[in-house]
Amino acid sequence: MPFRAINSKIVEARVTPGQRLFSRRGAMIAYTGEVLFTPDLHGGQGGLGSMIGRRLAGEAAPLMTVEGNGTVLFGHGGHHVEVIEPAGDTLHVEADRLLAFDGTLRQETVFLGSQGGVMGVVRGQATGQGLFTTTLTGHGSVAVLAHGGVIRLPITPDGPVHVDPQAYVAHHGNVTNRLSAALGWRDVVGRGSGEAFRLELSGEGAVFVQASEEKL
Repeated sequence: MPFRAINSKIVEARVTPGQRLFSRRGAMIAYTGEVLFTPDLHGGQGGLGSMIGRRLAGEAAPLMTVEGNGTVLFGHGGHHVEVIEPAGDTLHVEADRLLAFDGTLRQETVFLGSQGGVMGVVRGQATGQGLFTTTLTGHGSVAVLAHGGVIRLPITPDGPVHVDPQAYVAHHGNVTNRLSAALGWRDVVGRGSGEAFRLELSGEGAVFVQASEEKL
């Protein structure tokens, strides 16, 4: 695992020759050794097509490539950091949540409409997450950002898990998701819970949620 938690807001990455990491630009706090940081102009492992897709949507997430031989500390904005380890499956995560990830992972950009049709697009607009999401596939580690820490909720065939879209951070596994409206007459007259939308995830895997409804 390339990332080691120093505390709840800083992770340490050990970089060795022949190994490559990607990180959010400006996320490096300190480093030791001979480490090279260069702007990534090709959309990470997803290539130029991934980068163009995000730029067309105005959702580009500037990355830098980290290579060499040394140790690097990463953090951003005082946000909590959670390390997730995909084990051959695909992790879905919003680009602005990414702090750093292993270069062994394949990065792609997925249009939300392809994962739920019109409701996928509605989800992007309603949650402020945009029309595209990032996927990371393979074996490796991912450091993601969150407000107030992260908890992992298992998703099983026994039934779906419902989460507040604003609290959603990432999910992985054989999971389908859809946004449903919880708007009723109580919400209209101002007596509802305030949770007008909910994200329903079903299948088998896990979802990561933050202890806050704040956006990054």
